[in-house]
Amino acid sequence: MPQRIGQYTVATPSRPALLSYAAAVGNKEGDGPLGSCFDYIAEDTTMGRGSWEQAESMLQKTAVQIALKKIDLAARQIDLIFAGDLLNQCIGSTFGLRDFGIPLIGLFGACSTMALSLLNAALAVDAGAARYAVAVTSSHFCSAERQFRQPLDYGGQRPPTAQWTVTGAGACVVGHGEGIAVEALTPGRVVDLGIKDANNMGAAMAPAAADTILRFLKDTGTEPGDYDRIFTGDLGVIGSRLLCELLDKEGIDLRAVHRDCGVMIFDRERQDVHAGGSGCGCSASVLCAHILPEMAAGRLKNVLFCATGALMSPTSSQQGESIPGIAHLVHLRA
Repeated sequence: MPQRIGQYTVATPSRPALLSYAAAVGNKEGDGPLGSCFDYIAEDTTMGRGSWEQAESMLQKTAVQIALKKIDLAARQIDLIFAGDLLNQCIGSTFGLRDFGIPLIGLFGACSTMALSLLNAALAVDAGAARYAVAVTSSHFCSAERQFRQPLDYGGQRPPTAQWTVTGAGACVVGHGEGIAVEALTPGRVVDLGIKDANNMGAAMAPAAADTILRFLKDTGTEPGDYDRIFTGDLGVIGSRLLCELLDKEGIDLRAVHRDCGVMIFDRERQDVHAGGSGCGCSASVLCAHILPEMAAGRLKNVLFCATGALMSPTSSQQGESIPGIAHLVHLRA
């Protein structure tokens, strides 16, 4: 059963494992530095579907199918699936997963949803509520731009702080057995420092990432140097710099071990993505295509995965609200 460590962190003594994982992405992501790592790369942004939203659903479906196939599990053997995305009513997940017939627990953590879904799946398996659970999320550049910013054919100028929403999905199968172990979890708190610029997600999310990482380190009595890597979700170059500056004020230097999925997934100079990648599919696809395979190969053994999210909506932005941030953390060990 889960056990609390300190004030905010929960250990999973039975050590639920990530038994299988898969990432499906778009062609721009496939053309990036991690292109050779992905399980599936779409030829175009529609994946042969009638809309970008339908294409995003196909990304989730594809990632889950590949993850299940890797360990020869059928959908009927999965007890729970934890999923969410950026779209209204999480339609990327509900329409993408409806054919599996797996009990669905829908989640919304914005771009932090991969860590949020993984956190819940690990808790369910550790508590005995599920033998096998799947954690999955996705995003799509075109569907996200249309919902949160402006029509694609508007052709507006993107500022240097803007990030490129990743077209991609990642799925993990969680259960007991051989795999990457989930050792502990720190759920995020809502942190809001008053950022209102929807084209500066890194600045809005960095305070939440700093808060969660700081709370985990205090709860566990550890330091950044105790970990091979501390990955954040999609802060981009600006948010990553702010994260390190915020933790500097707490006497914590993260720079030697910190990496950000939003910086890793694209070549910023060649692919013109400004401050880096973002979206639910950013940390999800980097986790499933790069981080976990690196751990399985023994090149990384002790990792913190801290996905970050901006909890805004088109309605809140139109009403002049600020952008609350959140970050959920999962401690992984090979």
